[in-house]
Amino acid sequence: MRHCGTQLLETERLILRRFEIEDAQAMYTNWASDPDVTKYLTWPVHASADVSKTILKEWISSYSKDNYYQWAIVFKENGTEPIGSIAAVHINDDIDMVHIGYCLGKPWWHKGIMSEALKAVMDFFFDQVGANRIECRHDPRNPHSGMVMKKCGMKYEGTMRSADRNNQGICDSCCYALLRSERPSGEL
Repeated sequence: MRHCGTQLLETERLILRRFEIEDAQAMYTNWASDPDVTKYLTWPVHASADVSKTILKEWISSYSKDNYYQWAIVFKENGTEPIGSIAAVHINDDIDMVHIGYCLGKPWWHKGIMSEALKAVMDFFFDQVGANRIECRHDPRNPHSGMVMKKCGMKYEGTMRSADRNNQGICDSCCYALLRSERPSGEL
């Protein structure tokens, strides 16, 4: 793959940009402190904005790597405050595969925002980075996450039983993926 690091991406309603240290309070307030948002994730709620700030420092220092991809999701209209994040949580260069993870603040659920962000990130990885396979997974008790994957054209590949762990404990893992060759005509 042709890694190029986290680049600015735009959609109809969103800007996907690199995080800045000034985003710590918004990250904490908008999603990282909400147990409903983190219920099916692998990291616990942040106890304070200082925890968010510590994590952002780590992410920001990683932006120097060409194979590091972590975006803040921001509305174009207000242009500043992030409402969620989307990232490549695992990359396998041997098979040109990118695994994407995402989370979004509860006030913005069920508005097509995450589907819009995921589609932009998938296009970026196929078109700019040269990925052949993009995959995601979700706990079956969180079907809305799977709906985002389906809306973006990913195909359900199966459920691995007791194959993952999140804040609910050991859980099943529903796997979705899209191959470059499966993209709709005109998007290759």
